[in-house]
Amino acid sequence: MPKHYRPAGKKKEGNAAKYITRTKAVSYLQISLAVFRKLCILKGVFPREPKKKVEGNHKTYYHMKDIAFLLHDPLIEKFREIKVHRKKVKKAFAKKNKDLADRLLNRPPSYKLDRLIIERYPTFIDALRDLDDCLTMVHLFAALPAVEGERVQVQRIHNCRRLSHEWQAYISRTNSLRKTFISVKGIYYQAEVQGQKITWLTPHALQQVLTDDVDFNVMLTFLEFYETLLGFINFKLYHSINVNYPPILDPRLEALSAELYALSRYMSTGRLPGNPDSNGSTEDKETENNKESSKTDESELRLAQLQHQLPANEPGALMHLVEESVADDTEDGPAKDCRSLFRGLKFYLSREVPRESLLFIIPAFGGTASWEGQGAPFDETDEEITHQIVDRPTQSHLFLSREYVQPQWIFDCVNALLILPTEGYIVGRVPPPHLSPFVDNDEEGYVPEYAETIKRLQDAAKNKVLPLPGLGDEAQENSMVEARSEYNEMAEKKRKLEMLEKQYHEELKMEIEGNTFSNISNKKADIPDDVEGDESEEANEDDPIKQAADDAEEISKSIMSNRKRGLLRAMEIGKERKKSKVEILKQRKMKAESSASAKKRS
Repeated sequence: MPKHYRPAGKKKEGNAAKYITRTKAVSYLQISLAVFRKLCILKGVFPREPKKKVEGNHKTYYHMKDIAFLLHDPLIEKFREIKVHRKKVKKAFAKKNKDLADRLLNRPPSYKLDRLIIERYPTFIDALRDLDDCLTMVHLFAALPAVEGERVQVQRIHNCRRLSHEWQAYISRTNSLRKTFISVKGIYYQAEVQGQKITWLTPHALQQVLTDDVDFNVMLTFLEFYETLLGFINFKLYHSINVNYPPILDPRLEALSAELYALSRYMSTGRLPGNPDSNGSTEDKETENNKESSKTDESELRLAQLQHQLPANEPGALMHLVEESVADDTEDGPAKDCRSLFRGLKFYLSREVPRESLLFIIPAFGGTASWEGQGAPFDETDEEITHQIVDRPTQSHLFLSREYVQPQWIFDCVNALLILPTEGYIVGRVPPPHLSPFVDNDEEGYVPEYAETIKRLQDAAKNKVLPLPGLGDEAQENSMVEARSEYNEMAEKKRKLEMLEKQYHEELKMEIEGNTFSNISNKKADIPDDVEGDESEEANEDDPIKQAADDAEEISKSIMSNRKRGLLRAMEIGKERKKSKVEILKQRKMKAESSASAKKRS
């Protein structure tokens, strides 16, 4: 008998032992296919693609270790208990035993997914990295209609709405939002939380219809896990900024569907975790207030003594200095820019604009916003309003002290991190193209015209000379003159370096061709000026350096293997497609400009 003889059917080796089909896995776990699918979603077990599919290419394979991992999970027993409970309820109704059926319905078996969160995400950073799909799913179900009798329970929709508003309130409070983009699918957002970039999609505020071509059982299973995950993340984030979780909202604002504004008001109070609630006795509060007032009086006296020694005119200069120094130490560059983008600006939202989206974006960048309706913090007649967001062809009544702009202006300012001019976004005009911040124009090979305009505005905002505090007019003029002279010197140095580099390349080219300086000077003297240009073009066509590069490329292609040659060909095809897309965009731009000029002439 050979050494490695194995009788048929005794022991499996290789892929046959490592992988198992879905049908065998279901029978091995002794559960139904629906329960198996739900268990795999909750535990994070997905199908595998073995190199050699033993039982055919048309079957789904799972790793045997994953199936063994599912076998000992306590959720299987819970799912079996739920199945038995449903059978008991059905049997009680069949026997017309209503009392027993009611008792069983009031005590259904339940389970929690807290343990699975810790299993799948050992650290908090791991949970943040896997948050993109979670936020997109939760925001999608938050936009569904909360109607009884539908396939999605009303309580689940309300819970998704609460979790999404809590997440948005944290992002707005910590100024973590970085990019936004309006597309046909919805509105894209990108935030940076603890160094992790998180991107999610929210649907437009339109009437959503539940279609029949979607398996809601699978989606609700994903949602069940994502609700638990987002609840844990919100809890951790709220406690990181010393705010109690879950938040207690104002019932009046909650009834008026202003949950996001209620959450921002709650977070601005800055309640510490572990603080006593507002239901305590009034006597304890009075004694605490008296102690705090005595302490604050002493601190105010000390601050007043220190302020007399400060060389400042305005009161409270010490507190401003302390706040600025703390902010400078704790914040990085993008956070500072986001916090101060809309600082000092007051916005009023008309009823036709996307209110929830703008109420999320404007406070995230330091602005103050109100809306048309009940529960608003200030009215439309407020004289301190600087911008009114309008999305209609005309505006009947106008206030001269504010600017009327379209909602796209807010999104473009956020993406550019700059207060853009409002002339192109005036009510009634066609706004400029809405550019995506997620596209790298240099990599794509095409830079839109409006992107170049925004780039020039950004460079002008960064390079402008600001007056220094404490200097007079003469000192300011001297500083401006010095800055201009330094800039001119740097430009001259750069120009000289470019000329020297060009001369070096020309001399190197002459050495390759084998020409000496005397021969070239004699040729240039003999050739007239009008003929010289034609000969230079022919020389560029018959460039020996280019010919040598082409020959080297052909030789390297001949040495390559078939696989590498195919990869190179795929890269070349990708570059050609990119060039063709750029040409199409340029042609569209030329057609649009020609049609616009024709309309102006007519």
